[in-house]
Amino acid sequence: MRATLFDLERTIRQRRAADPSASYVAKLTTRGRAKIAQKVGEEAVEAVIAAMADDRQGLVGESADLLFHLIVLLADLDVPLDAVLDELERREGVSGLAEKAARKSD
Repeated sequence: MRATLFDLERTIRQRRAADPSASYVAKLTTRGRAKIAQKVGEEAVEAVIAAMADDRQGLVGESADLLFHLIVLLADLDVPLDAVLDELERREGVSGLAEKAARKSD
């Protein structure tokens, strides 16, 4: 799975500088970070709606859209996907309750 996500990240980073009339990523990038973040939020809401409707296939599609737009946002902030995956790996084996409590004290 990591290879697929890294391939997607590479494609997104390449397309950010493309012609906006020929690339959705370039078009979204030219509209600015607020628009990219808005799209992440929209896709997250759509994923929640699909889940609440018990629409498994819809959830799969919306989750793919959410991951795509999140990677576009990460690229806009020049945050490598590796940083997010490393953070997930760091949290592996740590109780979610303990991890959340540690964040509150920071």
